[in-house]
Amino acid sequence: MTYDNIIFEIEGGVAVIKINRPKALNAINPDVLNELTDALGKVRADSSIKVLVLTGEGDKAFIAGADISHMVDLDPLQARRFSNRGQDVTFLLEELPIPVIACVNGFALGGGTEFAMACDFIYASENAKFGQPEINLGIMPGFGGTQRLSRLVGKAMAKELCLTGVMIGAQEAKNIGLVNKIFPHEKLWEETMKTARVIASKGKVSTRAVKQCIDRGFDLDLHNGCYMEADNFGICMASPDGKEGMSAFLEKRKPEFKGELS
Repeated sequence: MTYDNIIFEIEGGVAVIKINRPKALNAINPDVLNELTDALGKVRADSSIKVLVLTGEGDKAFIAGADISHMVDLDPLQARRFSNRGQDVTFLLEELPIPVIACVNGFALGGGTEFAMACDFIYASENAKFGQPEINLGIMPGFGGTQRLSRLVGKAMAKELCLTGVMIGAQEAKNIGLVNKIFPHEKLWEETMKTARVIASKGKVSTRAVKQCIDRGFDLDLHNGCYMEADNFGICMASPDGKEGMSAFLEKRKPEFKGELS
């Protein structure tokens, strides 16, 4: 597939997807969703990719939301289909076995906050703005905002943000637990890629197992979550990278992880 609305690049085990509609503040429409679906499929199929970074092209926006010019004339069934389509893509993003970092370089509103929340964690520019402003249009979040936001920041804060439609800055987003770290705008990409490369340097079995245990264990009781952790611990120990990491430690050298999954 030729991409007209996203940029997809791979370098050194790190894949980058940029929403590339800067004149529309990287708003999401069906074409963007189709291209994201294709690119995420390629990421999943490429065993050389160890980390994905999702960002927006330009200096103003990560994703400023869903494209209202597309939404305005939708009938109820079409609107539901558009919502389901957006949710499908956020689940593809969320369920990748590799870590995914949202690099939020500006406005992340509506679908932008929703796509950022589908990533494993968020790094933000000090200029970033977050929010679920759909209520101001007489509608509501449709790409998972009511569900992921409440799980990340709690029910009361999620209700306040979704019911008022207010935008919050990067520092407030960090204070409520939505954002991991904030950087000066000109340093955001460098710092995001620094973390992406650190993660990409680790053993792929162990990074996958950490993500899986935290995600799948979150809704389990503590005992069953720990049983799952023990199973994955055993798999990591038996993996080539696990053996390499421990051998390197004992031999006082830097490990050379190959990233094999078996």
